[in-house]
Amino acid sequence: MSAEPINLDSWRDLPAAQQPDWPDPSALERVVSELQGLPPLVFAGECDELKDRLAAVARGEAFVLQGGDCAETFAGATADNVRDKLKTLLQMAIVLTYAGRVPIVKIGRVAGQFAKPRSKATEVRGGVELPAYRGDMVNGFDFTPEARTPDPARLLRAYHSSAVTLNLARAFTKGGYADLRQVHAWNQDFVAESPAGRRYEKLAREIDQALAFMHACRADPEEFHTVEFYSSHEALILDYDRALTRVDSRTGLPYDVSAHMVWIGERSRQLDGAHVEFFSRIRNPIGVKLGHSTTPEDALALIDKLNPDNEPGRLTFITRMGASRVRDALPTLVDKVQASGAKVAWICDPMHGNTFEAPSGHKTRRLDDVLDEVAGFFEVHQALGTHPGGIHIEFTGDDVTECVGGGHPIVEEDLALRYETACDPRLNRSQSLDLAFRVAELYRSS
Repeated sequence: MSAEPINLDSWRDLPAAQQPDWPDPSALERVVSELQGLPPLVFAGECDELKDRLAAVARGEAFVLQGGDCAETFAGATADNVRDKLKTLLQMAIVLTYAGRVPIVKIGRVAGQFAKPRSKATEVRGGVELPAYRGDMVNGFDFTPEARTPDPARLLRAYHSSAVTLNLARAFTKGGYADLRQVHAWNQDFVAESPAGRRYEKLAREIDQALAFMHACRADPEEFHTVEFYSSHEALILDYDRALTRVDSRTGLPYDVSAHMVWIGERSRQLDGAHVEFFSRIRNPIGVKLGHSTTPEDALALIDKLNPDNEPGRLTFITRMGASRVRDALPTLVDKVQASGAKVAWICDPMHGNTFEAPSGHKTRRLDDVLDEVAGFFEVHQALGTHPGGIHIEFTGDDVTECVGGGHPIVEEDLALRYETACDPRLNRSQSLDLAFRVAELYRSS
C-alpha cells in the first residue's frame, strides 16, 4: 500500500508573518507555476549529506562556520563577489579547523538570501510613505513607488541569480581555488599586514609547520584541494520556497531544493504560524533563530513540531541574544533542551543582537560586542558541558566600513566611507579574520 502523500500546502491556512502584499495575485500565480517547472538548485542527496555533517556537530564532533551577506542583491551575483566571500570563509575555516581539531562545516548565507524581515511594513521619508524594502526578491532598494512595489517577477530573478552563485561557488570550491596551502598563504599575508597580527602569529606559524610536515611526508589528500560547501538562506517568502519544493525520487520525501539548509527567523517562528508548519513538512536540515526572550518551553515545543523523531542533524538552534544578555538568557535554554534528550546543534549568531544606530544614522555593530557574545556562548556551553557548535555571521569579502572596531580599526566617523550593505551592517574581510582567530583561541581554551 502506498504511503499517504504529504500535504505541502497546509501552511496556507495559517497566518504567515512577513509576507509581501503582492498587488497582482494572478502575476504571482504565473511566476510560481514557472518556478515549479524549473530544475532544482540543490539535490536531496546533498541535503542529506549536510544533515550527516550537522549530526556530527550535535554530537560535539564538528563546528559550523555559516556566513555571508545580510541580504544578497542581484547586482552582487558576480564572479568577483562570490570569489571574495568564499575566500574569506575558507581563510576563517582553516584557522578554526587547526585550532579546534574538528572538521568545519562550511555553509554560506548565499544563493537565496534575497529577502529580509522588517520591523515596519512601510518607510517614511520627507512625509512620503512607501512599502519597506524587503530584499531584492520582493522589491527594489530605491525610495520610489515603482521600486518599492512588490513584483513577483523578482522571484524568478532570485532563482536565476541563485543558480549563477551556486555555479560559481561549485567551480571555485572544486577547481583548485580552495587549495589548503594557497588559503594558508592568504592568511599569512593577513597576519603580516594586520596590526593585530602579532597576536595571531603563533597559530599561523603552527599551521605552517603542520602543512610543511604533511608536504615532507608527501601526504597530499584530495581534501587539501577541494572543500565541501553548502548553501543556506532564511526561507522567508513561502511562495518561493514552496514552489522549489520537490519530492525526492529516491525516498518519496519532500525537500526544499532552493538551498541545502533553510532557517526560520526570530520574527516568523510562531508555533501556530505558516513558516513552522511548512518547515515541519520538508526534509532538509533546518535552523531556527532564537532571541533572548525565548523560553525553554518555546524551544521544546519547536523541537516537538520540527523534529518529532529526534533525528540528529535535522534541527539547529541559532541563538541571537546580544552580548549583554547571552550569559543570562542562554544557560537555562541549553540546559532544559539537553535535559530533554533532544539532539540539536547550537550555533551562535553574534550579529543580530548587537545592532545600534551611530550618530550619523548608520546601523552598525561593534566587533568587540560580536566577540563578547561569542565568548559568552562558549562560556555557557563550557559550564554546562555541552558543545558550542558554530558561529553564524554576516560578512563580506570586501573592505567595507559597516561595523566598527577590528585590527584595522574602523571608527563611527568612517562608516560613510564604504557603507554598501542592502540591509544590516556586515563584517569586512579583516574583521572576519580577526573574529576567526579569536574564536580559534576560545575553542582551544574550552
